[in-house]
Amino acid sequence: MRIKKREDVILDSIAEGVFTVDLTWKITSFNRAAEKITGIPRQEAIGRPCSDVFRANICEADCALRRTMETGKPALANKAIYIVNARGERIPVSVSTAILRDQGGKIIGGVEIFRDLSLVEELRKELEGRYSFADILSQNHEMHRLFDILPEVARSESTVLIEGESGTGKELFARAIHNLSPRCQGPLIVVNCGALPDTLLESELFGYKAGAFTDAKRDKPGRFALAEGGTIFLDEIGDVSPALQVRLLRVLQEGTYEPLGATRPVKADVRVVTATNKDLAELVKRGEFRQDLYYRVNVVKLSLPPLRQRREDIPLLVDHFITRFNRLRGKDITGVSPEVLNILMKHDFPGNVRELENIIEHSFVLCRGKLILPEHLPDYLQPSQARVSPPLTLNELEAQFIVDALRRNGWNRIATAKELGIHQTTLWRKMKRFGIQPPERKTN
Repeated sequence: MRIKKREDVILDSIAEGVFTVDLTWKITSFNRAAEKITGIPRQEAIGRPCSDVFRANICEADCALRRTMETGKPALANKAIYIVNARGERIPVSVSTAILRDQGGKIIGGVEIFRDLSLVEELRKELEGRYSFADILSQNHEMHRLFDILPEVARSESTVLIEGESGTGKELFARAIHNLSPRCQGPLIVVNCGALPDTLLESELFGYKAGAFTDAKRDKPGRFALAEGGTIFLDEIGDVSPALQVRLLRVLQEGTYEPLGATRPVKADVRVVTATNKDLAELVKRGEFRQDLYYRVNVVKLSLPPLRQRREDIPLLVDHFITRFNRLRGKDITGVSPEVLNILMKHDFPGNVRELENIIEHSFVLCRGKLILPEHLPDYLQPSQARVSPPLTLNELEAQFIVDALRRNGWNRIATAKELGIHQTTLWRKMKRFGIQPPERKTN
């Protein structure tokens, strides 16, 4: 009895939850931390099957302790899972398992050690919340400026133009505008104007009446009709032909449209959000986009910076995509190696956030361990044998971030220092130390 008490004292002094089982899976010991985490008193736990007490999401299909006792090897080492406590709450924990043997080496049971990750989970959510807005992740200054004005933009009925390169997240912003708007209970209809030929796009947008053309056997509502009471998102509006631009202009000016074959206009109760990866102002100068339509869609303009101008977001987005694909693929990849992060930080990402997502998804297919390594990356990111790029030093990283910030602010040192949260003289000293020179201004 004295030995048993000593064991209890030792187990109760451990911060992690610990329980042991015999060969019939009955709990034989249950420490104080296990009581606290699960909410189940020791006297109620001992003697019961472990699956009745430690209700985890792996108990039924992939019991870690069972695998350990069958193979004789630890099945998990700090694997993150969820358990359900006595109040029915899901608690994130990390678990490790091991074999229990007697003095002769005979297996007499197993032990499971688990740590409450609730605080870690709360901190992760708080950190992610600090850098996220409506499913959009960023710690970039310019992106946060957009986050600040997005609720006001959403509450208005004004037409919005979202500019940005392909893959920068224009549709995410459109969805955020809809979800934050008074029209959030209505539909959000997405139309990719660049994916359809002009003749099909017109009927898709405005619908048609039976008999409008040979195969029109019955009326078909267009996307504007489907978006009634909600929002229509016209992606890649810069690809719309001049003829169709005239019809879109009428919708925006008069709030009406005519389905093909119709004899009277239809009222459109729809909020219009548009997006383009082209410079519409330049298209207007070249006569490829109507100036009057440009001013109608450009009431509120949101310009999304490409990923190469917000490299500080790359580690944040990498962690986000790893968490997402772990959940989707049932894997337990913990992160990327320093070499991989160095490669990603140096890459220009012509495909922006979408390209980064594809890179991580590709790596998930090839990675069998805990860490994504350079060999798991797509071929075009593989380090060349002829030219091995050394990792960036901390000074090189700092210099790169300063140059990116200066470019974002048009090389205005006052605005750049404010964005970086440092004094102007500190910025000047860093520029001098890193040899950063502003570009020469062109003179006529």
